Amino acid sequence: MSKISASSVRGSMNELLTQSKGDKKRNFTETVELQIGLKNYDPQRDKRFAGTLKLPHVPRPRMTVCILADAADIDRAKQIELEYMSVDDLKKMNKQKKIIKKMAKKYDAFLASEALIKQIPRLLGPGLSKAGKFPTPVSHNEDLSQKVTDVKSTVKLQLKKVLCMAIAVGHVDMTDDQLVANTMLSVNFLVSLLKKGWQNVGSLHVKSTMGPPQRIF
Repeated sequence: MSKISASSVRGSMNELLTQSKGDKKRNFTETVELQIGLKNYDPQRDKRFAGTLKLPHVPRPRMTVCILADAADIDRAKQIELEYMSVDDLKKMNKQKKIIKKMAKKYDAFLASEALIKQIPRLLGPGLSKAGKFPTPVSHNEDLSQKVTDVKSTVKLQLKKVLCMAIAVGHVDMTDDQLVANTMLSVNFLVSLLKKGWQNVGSLHVKSTMGPPQRIF
C-alpha cells in the first residue's frame, strides 16, 4: 500500500512549479529530482539493491546519448543526428584511461550496436562500466530514435555507500500530471526494491535544480 497519495504529490509539485516560475527566469530548464533518504539500512551489511525503471514521460530530454556503432548503425545515427563513434574511433583510444574517462564524462548514456557489445570491454577496458555507463545494446531491427527515447526515459536506483540518493523524475516544463505520474511510479518502484518496503523509507522530497526541497513523505 502506497503511503503517499497522488493528490499530496500534486500539491508539492504545484508549489515547486510555482516557485520555479516565480523565481528569476533561469536560462536553462530546471530538472526535477526525487530525493530519497533511507533508514534501517546498513549499506555495509545489507544487500545493495539496484534497479532500472522506464518512466512514462522523458525526464531528461536534453540528456546526451552516443552510439558506438557498426557501419549500418552509423548510417542510421546520421539520419536522426545522433552522435556516434565507430570501431576505428574506439581503437584509436588505445585503452587510455584518461581519454575513456573523458568520453564517459562527455555523454550521459551510450548505446551500442548489438554486434559490438561483446567487443567493448576488449576495446575500451572497464572504463564505461566503472562510470556506470555501459552501453545499452540496440539491434538493427529496433527503431533507433525510439531506443534513444527509451534510454532518456530510464532511471536507475542503486544503493551505494550512503543512505541518500536522487533520481531525475522530470523538468519544470512538464505538466504537473506528467511529474506526478513519474514521481509516483518512481516511489513505488523504490519501495519494491527495499528489504522492508516503506519501513526503510526515511524521507522523500521533490526538488527543482535551484528551488527548495518539498517534502512528500
